[in-house]
Amino acid sequence: QVQLVESGGGLVQPWGSLRLACRAPRAICSVFRDYSITWYRQAPGKQREVVAAISDTGTTTYADSVKGRFTISRNNSRKTVWLQMNSLEPEDTAMYYCHTTQYGVVYWGQGTQVTVSS
Repeated sequence: QVQLVESGGGLVQPWGSLRLACRAPRAICSVFRDYSITWYRQAPGKQREVVAAISDTGTTTYADSVKGRFTISRNNSRKTVWLQMNSLEPEDTAMYYCHTTQYGVVYWGQGTQVTVSS
């Protein structure tokens, strides 16, 4: 059983920054390093969409809408994946979730709310 826990969301003004964390508190470090982690977001009335992903080897991918503003990274010893979000826009307002698939089973965290508003 994989548990993912997100944190770091909040209310921020446009052009502000937030850093989200996705932790796997029950994982063993040697197992966590094999996880590929994806950040998704879902705004009210919209479908859930991919924001950024990081593979077990550290390869990263980003949605076009966040390229150059968001950075995904990982620290395997801390069993954590970070999503650094800069130059936030009102359109980034959403619930952010982290996700992984292990042995064909999909795991989601509970989500953390990001609201960008003046």
